[in-house]
Amino acid sequence: DVQLQASGGGSVQAGGSLRLSCAASGFTFDDYAIGWFRQAPGKEREGVSCIATRDDSTWYEGSVKGRFTISSDNAKNTVFLQMNNLKPEDTAVYYCAAASGPYRCRTGYGMNLWGKGTLVTVSS
Repeated sequence: DVQLQASGGGSVQAGGSLRLSCAASGFTFDDYAIGWFRQAPGKEREGVSCIATRDDSTWYEGSVKGRFTISSDNAKNTVFLQMNNLKPEDTAVYYCAAASGPYRCRTGYGMNLWGKGTLVTVSS
């Protein structure tokens, strides 16, 4: 079955690090762009980072640029989000999603497959 599974969330102190994983089943990353999105309580969903796995082109939201790194292991159909120097404002449920056509990473528009999400909590 076509599915995305996000994992790796947890609770950390400010300045700490987490590594999120997004494992795909039922399709191959060669045909999709994969993105990480987050939604904090009471806030709109926003794009964090996306990667086009065919050529490894990437996009980062401005507030995470330089702190987060997205990467892919196409052989394992897995995309990672390495999050360093975490801040309390990074607290959110993080989702991975896939797009098989045109999309906007900043909002998630065009992403046609979504995972369940994993909670990241950053305390001061």
